[in-house]
Amino acid sequence: MDFSERLIASTDWATYLLAACFILFALSKYFYPKRFHEFSLLPITNQYFFVHGKNDELNHPFNIMLFVVQILCVSIFVFLLFKVLNPLEVQKNEWLFLQICTAYTVFVLIKFSLEKIVANIFSMDQLINNYLYQKLSYRNFLGILFFVGNLIFLYVYPPTAFALLLFGSSALALNAIALLYSYKKNGKLILSNFFYFILYLCALEISPYIILYKTFV
Repeated sequence: MDFSERLIASTDWATYLLAACFILFALSKYFYPKRFHEFSLLPITNQYFFVHGKNDELNHPFNIMLFVVQILCVSIFVFLLFKVLNPLEVQKNEWLFLQICTAYTVFVLIKFSLEKIVANIFSMDQLINNYLYQKLSYRNFLGILFFVGNLIFLYVYPPTAFALLLFGSSALALNAIALLYSYKKNGKLILSNFFYFILYLCALEISPYIILYKTFV
């Protein structure tokens, strides 16, 4: 009988990070049970925004915990994409995950800071703060979906290029739907500030992703 060596890549680090995400979920639910319940209903009701989105609460501990989950889970998913689509890069770069995580965090924080600056310059702080809060909340919810997806791809279903791209495309589509819903919800405010909205959309919602795409492709 012939034996062949079976190489199994260690996923211990990913297990620890996903366990940390689970702990953050538990803490957010333990300390803010009502808020967590309303947040979990985001796909079917916008009650969460009526209760918690009226004031600038972007730095609330609940948002920060879920934002950390979002960063970790999205970064793990991007790492899995590299592992399937560009395995040589994963093999030769042992710091790839940290680079992905750092790049994603810096990108989001810089973009957020620029949005806040533009809002202040054009005296649209309240409008932009509400919009940023809604966008952060929807993306934090997507972080939960990425958490579930990572569990499946790491421990249940071996990731393939098709499965990862399908999942990623679905997440991007859901993000786009959430943004469109947010625009529709704030339709009157957008129409009254239509020029500034178009300027904001082109400069801070579209351009950064085009620059990011040109940088890495």
